[in-house]
Amino acid sequence: MFPSDTAVWIVFPVILPLVAGLLCFLFKRGTFGIALAAAIGNFFVVCFLIYQMLVYGPMRCYIGGWHPPLGISLRIDGPALLMLLMTAATGLAVTLYARGYFLFRISDPLRARRHKRQQYYFWPLWMLLLTGLNGLFLSADIFNLYVTLELIAVSAAPLAALSGKPASLRASYRYLLISLIGSLTYLLGVVFLYRSCGVLDLALLQNLAGDGLGISTALVLLTVGLMLKTALVPLHFWLPPAHANALAPVSVILSALVVKASFYLLFRFWFEIFAPIISPSSLNFMGTLGALAIFWGAIQAMRQQRLKLMVAYSTVSQLGYLFVAFPLSMFVDGGQVWSIVVFIALTHACAKSAMFMVAGNVYLHLGHDRIKSLKGVRSSQPITVFAYGIAGVSLMGLPPSGAFIAKWMLLSASFASLQYWWAVVIAGGSLLAMIYVFRVMSHFFVIPEGESSKKNVSLSPLLEWPPLILALISLFLGLISPWVLKIVLYKDSGLLAQIFQGGLP
Repeated sequence: MFPSDTAVWIVFPVILPLVAGLLCFLFKRGTFGIALAAAIGNFFVVCFLIYQMLVYGPMRCYIGGWHPPLGISLRIDGPALLMLLMTAATGLAVTLYARGYFLFRISDPLRARRHKRQQYYFWPLWMLLLTGLNGLFLSADIFNLYVTLELIAVSAAPLAALSGKPASLRASYRYLLISLIGSLTYLLGVVFLYRSCGVLDLALLQNLAGDGLGISTALVLLTVGLMLKTALVPLHFWLPPAHANALAPVSVILSALVVKASFYLLFRFWFEIFAPIISPSSLNFMGTLGALAIFWGAIQAMRQQRLKLMVAYSTVSQLGYLFVAFPLSMFVDGGQVWSIVVFIALTHACAKSAMFMVAGNVYLHLGHDRIKSLKGVRSSQPITVFAYGIAGVSLMGLPPSGAFIAKWMLLSASFASLQYWWAVVIAGGSLLAMIYVFRVMSHFFVIPEGESSKKNVSLSPLLEWPPLILALISLFLGLISPWVLKIVLYKDSGLLAQIFQGGLP
């Protein structure tokens, strides 16, 4: 059991970016320093929370000393902590990359004023979005989860519109509308759930939710609302234009973090609160939608002529693997299902962040991101191209990436249950990913006839190193899989001693 004074650290991932966001709104100067301090502080607090959980086990913090069902509580367990770590690490990289991105754009004297205005609004909105993400992963109350979803939406929509282009404005309006519809649907589900059970705390709901029209209606409403926010096919229509037309740092945030938050809730609801009433046909339906997403997103990615649109449709495809885990959960234990989902989420967050950063660098270098006109980029931006290649390896699910571990577990469950069609879906999706990844790489390595290379434009290390580091993390995530799996699965204290004593099974 954890000491009560250690639980107070749980609130810091919410407080730090919230205070930073307010300060960034108040002060025009030093906003990057404030955001960077918050991002670094958030990362180290999450690392400290990992240490605490490994020593004391899962933790809960009761705000104001009020226990459920009256008070607000925060909780940490293995999956929540790993999602927090994913957000903290990716968020720190995004903060550094955004600094280099805006400095490069402000250096253009013709557009410096507009880019300065974009930067001024980016930092507070980004900090508020980080607050919402951390609050979502920590919240132990289904209504407070709605509040965090709203905070994410009202921060992400203006971020998507920051470029000011008509296409990005239309895409951000569409995203805001879809997000509000999803939030309203989710809130209606909360109403039905509260009417049926009389409580909002997740732990209490897990023991009370059972058969009944109110519970079934709540499940459908919550699922539809979160599917809209996750952009699962066929509800994905808002995602590609929003991601592709946003500024590069915003595209990273939307693809790597925002859609993962809503999926995390959806998965948690299905496999914790509503697990007793979930039927095999429902799981197969979600898996079918996931399979459609894998193939539809990949096919659309292969057809795109712009690099950012290709990466955006790749997100639609990669999200499908998360839903393929639903039907296969019937043939593996709950801990293994969580392991699959966490590995896919972590790998996708790092790899897709790297890809969108690469797309941003290419646009800054060439002034466009047309795939057919990327010839010679490798000569002028070798680090950027290397980061793209490593991220592509992770998206294809090749070893030693975390996606390889997840897909291996999916394939094992598919063969063990004699449901070979899921193995075909997984293998086919990886093959299609290979095609659209190498399609871009083939242009990177071609030098136009009569030219030694494209015009060499020097990029800041803040633009080149964050995508490379994130891509390397996604590649080598599989090498630390035993420790990641242990964090996902364990329930008791004392794991830290087991790790240092070599006691991992």
